[in-house]
Amino acid sequence: MMERPTFKDVLAARQVVSRYLPRTPLYHYPSLSDLAGAQLYLKHENHQLLGAFKVRGGVNYMAHLDPERRRRGVITASTGNHGQSVAYASRLFGAHAVIVAPAVGANPAKVESMRNLGAELVLKGKDFDEAREHVERMAQERGLTYIHSANEPLLIAGVGTYALEIMEDLPDVDVIVVPVGGGSGACGTCIVAKAINPAVQVIGVQSEQAPAAYRSWKEGSLVEDRMETFAEGLATRFGFELTQGILRGMLADFVLVSDAEIRRAIVLLLEKAHTLAEGAGAASLAAALKYQDRWQGKKVVCVVSGGNISLPQLREVLAPF
Repeated sequence: MMERPTFKDVLAARQVVSRYLPRTPLYHYPSLSDLAGAQLYLKHENHQLLGAFKVRGGVNYMAHLDPERRRRGVITASTGNHGQSVAYASRLFGAHAVIVAPAVGANPAKVESMRNLGAELVLKGKDFDEAREHVERMAQERGLTYIHSANEPLLIAGVGTYALEIMEDLPDVDVIVVPVGGGSGACGTCIVAKAINPAVQVIGVQSEQAPAAYRSWKEGSLVEDRMETFAEGLATRFGFELTQGILRGMLADFVLVSDAEIRRAIVLLLEKAHTLAEGAGAASLAAALKYQDRWQGKKVVCVVSGGNISLPQLREVLAPF
């Protein structure tokens, strides 16, 4: 059984992360609040360096990696934001990074960013999980340190630092809604929220078109399911051991939204909050609107986990409007 990160680990991670990355804002939006029937706030991780929360985890992980393993290099699989995180942190700490991204449907903006950050980029497989399987083989062949996007306590502790900021900026928050792909962000949020105020409800949200993490949580065992969502940050076909173990004991609920509801949320974020979100980043608002009867009048934070939407995706989302 993998060691689970603790609240102390998140506090320690902040000492590292705060040296390299900015704090992100938490803003209240009256127009979105009117739509949701709640006091709705956005945690703007789409304003983070590289446009997503994942970079917090990459910096924390690489800061703790011993120099010899840095010298040999690291490898990971990613649809984009995790890969950018590893690429950036590797450059920061002088490590060689190999990133394997899906050959089919990879976000071109994220691919370009990973290359620009100095990573050796390999395009392989039809989706994230096929890329991940290729990484596991390459890591052994080349003697590289494999950084799993979910089953890494240091990544979870690192990304949990945004939840510390939420709790400091809004101590009386009632509900925090977090997008779930592999689940690191939701785990970090649960660990922090439950340590500071156990009454806070952390709600996970995933696309109906890629419900493996949702089903794994509901059924109490790791399952495989389809992956048909446009939101690559939510696009996993499997539940993962470490994150599911944490979420099972700490997540208040897990909900699903449709890709159509995510697209509408992207447009609403542009219109009402003047902010750009990718599919995964807009999923939290989609859930807050869809399930608003559950938290009428409460203080609800939606984590906008990333803003790295490609131009073709944005055109498609905006076309009906």
